[in-house]
Amino acid sequence: MVRALPGPAFDDREDGRDETPNERADRNWDELLQELRVMQTGTQILTGFLLAVAFQPRFTDMDEFQRDVYVVLVALAALATILALAPVGMHRAFFGLRRKPELVKIAARIVKIDLIVIGALTIGVTTLIIDFTVDRTAGLIALCSALVVVVALWAVLPRVVRRAARSKTPPKG
Repeated sequence: MVRALPGPAFDDREDGRDETPNERADRNWDELLQELRVMQTGTQILTGFLLAVAFQPRFTDMDEFQRDVYVVLVALAALATILALAPVGMHRAFFGLRRKPELVKIAARIVKIDLIVIGALTIGVTTLIIDFTVDRTAGLIALCSALVVVVALWAVLPRVVRRAARSKTPPKG
């Protein structure tokens, strides 16, 4: 493999990788696509579940609150799907324009937003199912529990790991 020589296209960041900005953008784009594939599967399953619920005989047994939650969840499922497809549409729009670093930056933001939407969707579906099958109190407990788990695993844990990694990094100098 031939390595690029130091110069304007050389990107020697402190992460140990020796890649050009375009190579970094290609790698980051591939990683984003993998994340989107995982997110897409979960979103499709939840969306399919939600769409099927409306055609079940017991759907009419839902109270007004449950139907309102259901409608919000369908909207969140649609938004999650649209967000997951947005980077692909942008890739098509930017194709051949040599703007992949910009595409990766924007797509990464969209994926973060989509994670929030999918988290809310997952919490909401769990809440709706427990509320409908058990009772409102159990549904609210499920909502709080799921919210704590999502925030802990998706927000707190990554920050703790990053902070621990930074404290193990020897100071520069």
